[in-house]
Amino acid sequence: MRGLLQRVTEARVRVGGEVVGEIGAGLCVFVGVTHGDAPEHAAKLASKIANLRIFDDDSGAMNRSLLDTGGAALVVSQFTLYGDVTRGRRPSWVAAARPEHAEPLIEALGADLGARGVPVATGRFRADMQVALVNDGPVTVLVDVP
Repeated sequence: MRGLLQRVTEARVRVGGEVVGEIGAGLCVFVGVTHGDAPEHAAKLASKIANLRIFDDDSGAMNRSLLDTGGAALVVSQFTLYGDVTRGRRPSWVAAARPEHAEPLIEALGADLGARGVPVATGRFRADMQVALVNDGPVTVLVDVP
């Protein structure tokens, strides 16, 4: 699994003009799933997201986690994170998992984050989503599991 984490002051997802997920301060997490991913990878990624120290402490050092700050996570599926552009001009999506494999793992990731005490909002799987966010910092981190 691959998570692209962006520290945000706010983020929301719209589908057909309707807001389906929204958070204040926290992390916007774009998630890609590949063929060999399993539930234990979702749990490991959730742990990394919840505990990654990328929020400022009182002295301005990145020393606090999502759990420390009480921030939320907006989890958005994004198969394009596994796009391969090494050949030609059109990305290959061969490494991206099929929806029937990816959707349960993304749901498990959100549930695991919630069980850890992180407020979670989500996009809508297999929908044409418009994501709006205010990147804070900017801070963007790519996390690959395993």
